[in-house]
Amino acid sequence: MKSIPPPHPSPRRPVFAPPPGACDAHCHVFGPASRFPYAENRRYTPPDAPSEKLAALHRHLGISRAVLVQASAHGFDNGAMLDAIAHDPVNRRGVAMVEPATSDAELERLHLGGVRAVRYNFVRHLGGAPDAAAIETMARRIEPLGWHLVLHLDAEDLVEHERFLHGLAVPFVIDHMGRVAAGEGLGQRAFRRLLALLREGLAWVKVSGAERVSTALGDFSDAVPFAAALVGAAPERVLWGTDWPHPNVRVMPDDGALVDLIPAIAPDEGARAKLLVENPARLYWRN
Repeated sequence: MKSIPPPHPSPRRPVFAPPPGACDAHCHVFGPASRFPYAENRRYTPPDAPSEKLAALHRHLGISRAVLVQASAHGFDNGAMLDAIAHDPVNRRGVAMVEPATSDAELERLHLGGVRAVRYNFVRHLGGAPDAAAIETMARRIEPLGWHLVLHLDAEDLVEHERFLHGLAVPFVIDHMGRVAAGEGLGQRAFRRLLALLREGLAWVKVSGAERVSTALGDFSDAVPFAAALVGAAPERVLWGTDWPHPNVRVMPDDGALVDLIPAIAPDEGARAKLLVENPARLYWRN
C-alpha cells in the first residue's frame, strides 16, 4: 500500500476569474484520519485533505460551489464526504460509493445529506471493473431519486465496455475525459468512442484531469484540444473540476494553472457559463 504526496502547497492565484456560481464538479476530501479512518483494503494512503483546506482553495481560486466525489481510499464509508457537505450544504453536493446491499433507507439518507450520484471505479490500479449487473440494478434503484452514475474508467474501457455504456438507462458522467492519452492523438479509437457516447444524450464528461491525460507533463496544454473537442461536441453535458487533492498523479499540478486552462478549453463565454455554472447546477442542484 503506497502513500501518495499532498497537493501543491501554494497554488498561484489564477489570471482567469471564474464567473459567479462557478462549480468545481470533481474534488475530494480525505480524512482527517483521526475522525474518518481510511478503508483497510485501500490501494493507497492519502495525506489528510479535509473540508477546511478544500474551502480555502476554492476561495483562492474564485470557486463558489463544489461536488465532492467519494474516492476509493475511504471505500464505502461516505462519512468524510457527508461531513464536508454539511459544512456548506447549500453550495456542496456529493457522489457516493455504495454496495449492492445498501438499503433504500440508506440511499434516502445519502440524498438528504446532499448526494446526487453513485460512483464506480473501473480503473485497473484501483481494482478493476465492478459487476455490470450490479451497476444496472443500482441504476434502476437510484433513478426515482433523480440520481445518475459517475464512472471512472481507463481509456481502453471505453472500447472494452462500449456495449455496457450504450445500454445504460440513466444519465452517466465519465471522469477525467476517459483518461485518454494525449500523445495518441485526437483520432485514437478510445477518444472517438468517447465523443460518440457524448453525442448520444445520456452521457456527460468531465473535462478534468488534464494532468492525467497529458503526456507532455509540463503545462498540460496537450490535454486542452481533447477538452475543447468534448466541449464543442456537447456543451450542455460537460463539467469541469480540479480533482483536488490529485490522488495518484504522475506530476502534482498547480490548481491555479488548471483554472487558467479554462479559457482555452471553452473560448466562448457562453460555453464557459454552461461548463462552470449551468451544467453542474442542472445536474446536481435540481432536486
